[in-house]
Amino acid sequence: MRMIGLIAVSLLAAACTQSVGGDAEPSAPSGSTGSLPSSTAAAPSTGGAPAAGSAIADVIKWVEAGTPADPGEYRVAFRDGVSTELADDIAFTAASGAPHGVTQCITDTAFLDGALTCLVDLDSPPPPPNEGEGLWKPGWTEFSGSAMQVGARHGDPGPFVNGIGAELPEGQSLAFGDFRCRSDASGLLCVNYAFRSAMKISSAGVTPFGCLQPTTAPIDVGEMFSC
Repeated sequence: MRMIGLIAVSLLAAACTQSVGGDAEPSAPSGSTGSLPSSTAAAPSTGGAPAAGSAIADVIKWVEAGTPADPGEYRVAFRDGVSTELADDIAFTAASGAPHGVTQCITDTAFLDGALTCLVDLDSPPPPPNEGEGLWKPGWTEFSGSAMQVGARHGDPGPFVNGIGAELPEGQSLAFGDFRCRSDASGLLCVNYAFRSAMKISSAGVTPFGCLQPTTAPIDVGEMFSC
């Protein structure tokens, strides 16, 4: 792993707060300066999110059916009332499928070549591997398109050092780099066009689509999939 991180995160919703583990919880600023973008828009209904085993073409079609969100509203991270511009990176939160649950996602072009890193509380987390150093984070997921890692040991915030992003409302889709993600009540589904792969991440688990197949994981990673 090129990152070792202990995450401290919070839900940005007005009435609910969640920490995914750690010592501090980032918070969104109040007032008009640095406030989060509006989350009132909704997508047209196109049926439920694709199930495990769905063809990648169907997954892409469903994700693209979401109402497009403005990427410019997701180039800032919020932590403890401070906002940080992310330049070429994207940060956002989305529903996790659990009551009041949230998935946090962020890119890191400087160290992860634009891969998407997400963190979610899992209903039935896998046990930690016997080897490796750092705190076990079963919901830590890295998705590059050609590979996906689920569960890892970390000891510092990694790409979440500046906090977390604004909410991507249910039914909206967000395009950035080779990715497009759509938020849904059942979880977040992201596709990578370069490799025609996809993942769905929610409290129920992380599901691969397309060319992603199980492979041997590094000693500090729970599960590994690659094309």
